[in-house]
Amino acid sequence: QVQLVESGGGLVQPGGSLRLSCTTSGFSLDDYAIGWFRQAPEKEREGVSCISSSGRGTFSADSVKGRFTISRDNAKNTVYLQMNSLKPEDTAVYYCARKVVGSWPNDYRPMRTTDFDYWGQGTRVTVSS
Repeated sequence: QVQLVESGGGLVQPGGSLRLSCTTSGFSLDDYAIGWFRQAPEKEREGVSCISSSGRGTFSADSVKGRFTISRDNAKNTVYLQMNSLKPEDTAVYYCARKVVGSWPNDYRPMRTTDFDYWGQGTRVTVSS
């Protein structure tokens, strides 16, 4: 069965870094784009970053541009989210998901949860001193 499992979350001080991993199974990762979303308490889930099936195309939301980098290693069935210069407002549960429909996101068309079918269980990131 299709599975996505996030890992790498934790507690980090402002300005610190974390690398999240999304390990997949049950499907051919190199056939799909993968996205990272996050959800803070009492807020809607928001798209953070997305990477195309080949890895040549990426998108990042303005809130993380220049600080977060998405990458993938199809041979390891894993997608990564490198998060640098973390801020308290980055505190959230982070989810990865498989993209199946919809146009490629851009500044005028953000990532939509409805474009993604399978989701991981999430990994919590807390940025606090």
